Amino acid sequence: MQRKILWIGFVLVLAGSLQVNAQYDKQDSTYKRWFVGSTIFLLGNLASTNPPNFAQLNFGYRITGKDVITVEPKTWKYAWPNGIHPFFNKAYGKSEEKFPGYVREYGISLAYQRFFWKGLYAELNVMPTLQTFGNDKGKKIDNGFQSFNTYRVGCHIKLFKDRFFIQPSIAITHRAYHTKLPDGFKQLDDKWSKFVFGEPGFHFGFNF
Repeated sequence: MQRKILWIGFVLVLAGSLQVNAQYDKQDSTYKRWFVGSTIFLLGNLASTNPPNFAQLNFGYRITGKDVITVEPKTWKYAWPNGIHPFFNKAYGKSEEKFPGYVREYGISLAYQRFFWKGLYAELNVMPTLQTFGNDKGKKIDNGFQSFNTYRVGCHIKLFKDRFFIQPSIAITHRAYHTKLPDGFKQLDDKWSKFVFGEPGFHFGFNF
């Protein structure tokens, strides 16, 4: 866990040391409006224990130089409650907090970004997800639904003459609604907040 924290801190420091260019001017019509991307947390799939089998692909469009919408299909699985901070809470990964199985989620986020100063932006990300609950033997035991919101503040950094970009960020995540969890899952989930504060993010993309 400490290695994860140090690694994320290093990435954010590295990003902060790069030149932050102003976001696209309102009068500038030459910038590329479309982009595709993902998140660096795909690297979490390399974990030897409890890999999330995570996938995400972002499709974005710049309505103006300061207004951006993104559609993000994604899927992952997890075995600990979403209310436990995965990087800064020592309860994450402890056997006594582990679900009696796992949750697999499939969702599509709709995100809106508003740039307010140079490369700094605020984002609202709303994601409805379908859930599948499995036991420790991998057998499906139930279905569910969740509405998962992310409130994010970040920095857009242009790279290689604006062909690519990175976006280090920090977020509050919010489980705004979910259906009743199966027994064993519900008791553990109820112990934790519907909010997680200070979750780091690191997106990247290619403009076209």
